[in-house]
Amino acid sequence: MADVHDKATRSKNMQAIKTEDTFIEQRMTQLLSSLGVEFQVQVKELPGKPDFVIDYYKAIIFTHGCFWHRHDCHLFKIPQTRTEFWLNKIEDNRQRDRKVIHELTQSDWKVLIIWECAIRGKHKLSDLMLSERIEEWLCSYDSSAEIGTLGMKKYLVG
Repeated sequence: MADVHDKATRSKNMQAIKTEDTFIEQRMTQLLSSLGVEFQVQVKELPGKPDFVIDYYKAIIFTHGCFWHRHDCHLFKIPQTRTEFWLNKIEDNRQRDRKVIHELTQSDWKVLIIWECAIRGKHKLSDLMLSERIEEWLCSYDSSAEIGTLGMKKYLVG
């Protein structure tokens, strides 16, 4: 199937996609601030340039867009145009994510992924539920976990 936009329009649309200070990052900033947690944003010196770094807990939080990181939820849809290109691009993102998480956990950082669907969309978690999950994770000994629309899931990094 051909793209519904001409090349110039598609390019303009893609350039408008933000990589920093996105809606989900803004929401996370509000939640972390309401918890009284001190944090840094977009720390370039660490692998993957984490969205949030909480030095006190040696913890890192990434906010992942469900499309760009292929989350198994209602927000991810396989593109109908240039499908192979997009699936390859998204798979590259996922491989990079795994590598970055591995590097961080090997350096004794805790890593939490908060999926876009937990923050926006028809199945989003309430602020209270999301805050509780973040607090629970910060106080746990789990090296990595993720929060999506189904709550919190722990996983092993290998």
